[in-house]
Amino acid sequence: MASISNFKEIRFTARDGLRLYARHYPSVRGRELRPVLCLPGLTRNSRDFHIVATALSTHPITPRSVYTLDLRGRGQSEYDSNWRNYAVPVEVQDVIDFMTMLELSGPGIIGTSRGGLVTFALAAAQPTRLGPVVLNDIGPVIDVNGLVRIASYVGRIPTPKTWQEATRIVMELTRRDFPTLTESDAETLAHQFYNEKDGRPVASYDAKLAKSLSALEGPIPALWPLFDGLKRVPVLVIRGANSDLLSAATVEGMRLRHPDLTSIEVPNEGHAPLLRDKPTIEAVADFFAANDSISRRAAA
Repeated sequence: MASISNFKEIRFTARDGLRLYARHYPSVRGRELRPVLCLPGLTRNSRDFHIVATALSTHPITPRSVYTLDLRGRGQSEYDSNWRNYAVPVEVQDVIDFMTMLELSGPGIIGTSRGGLVTFALAAAQPTRLGPVVLNDIGPVIDVNGLVRIASYVGRIPTPKTWQEATRIVMELTRRDFPTLTESDAETLAHQFYNEKDGRPVASYDAKLAKSLSALEGPIPALWPLFDGLKRVPVLVIRGANSDLLSAATVEGMRLRHPDLTSIEVPNEGHAPLLRDKPTIEAVADFFAANDSISRRAAA
C-alpha cells in the first residue's frame, strides 16, 4: 500500500487474476467505529467519494475508516478482456474478496447507482456481510428515461485533449440536472471523471462497458425481492431532486416496504448526487453514527 495525501492506495488481485484498485481513508483516531465501504456508479470510480470519505474519516466526534473501490474496468483497476465480466454477480464477488482480504466486519455501505445494485446483490448472496446501507440515487425500480440517457453516452464520449476541454464536457453533461454547478465545480469533477496520464485526461473506464448495457434484453425488471434483502439493516436513501433514474414514488415505496428506512432529497442535483455538500455529508455521518451501536450481526 502506498500513502497519498489522506488516503492509502490498495492494489489487490481478484480471484481471476485481474488487478484491482482501492483507497483507504484511515480514521484519525485509534478507536475504530464501524468502517464504511463505498461502491461507485457504472462508469465511475473511487475518486467520487473523496470528499465524503475525508469527512467521515476526520469527523470530530465519530471518525471511521472509509474504503473506496474501483470496480473492474474502472478508475485504476485493470480492464477485463472479457466484457461479459462487467456484470453485477462478478462485481459482487470482487467486493466479497476485498472485504475478506481486509477482514472488514459488517461495514456500512455507500452504494451509488450501480454500486447500489451491487449492494442489493451482496445482501441477497451473503446477508451477514454488511451493516447499515446508504443508497445513493438507486432503488428497486430503475426509470427507463435515466437508463436510456446513460446508455446513450457510455463509451461514446470522445476523450478530451486538455483539462479545459474536459471541464467543458462536464459542464455540458451536467448543465440540465445540476444547474448550480460552477465552472470550478466542473473542473473538480473532470478530475474525478477522467484518469490522468502525462498531465492530460484519459478515459477512466473501459468503453466495452457499453456492451454490458446493450446485452440487456428489454427493460430491467423491478428488483423488489433483492431490495427486501436489506430489511435486516437500516437504510438511508439519497435522491437527487432532478434524478431521472430514481423517482420520488419509488422512494416512497421503499419507505413503506422497509421497517427502518429514511430518505433525503438533494436540491439542484440529478443522477447521482455528488456527496460533497454539507447537508448531505452530515446526514450520512449522522446515519452511520446512529447505527454504530447496532450489533454487528452482519459479521456473526
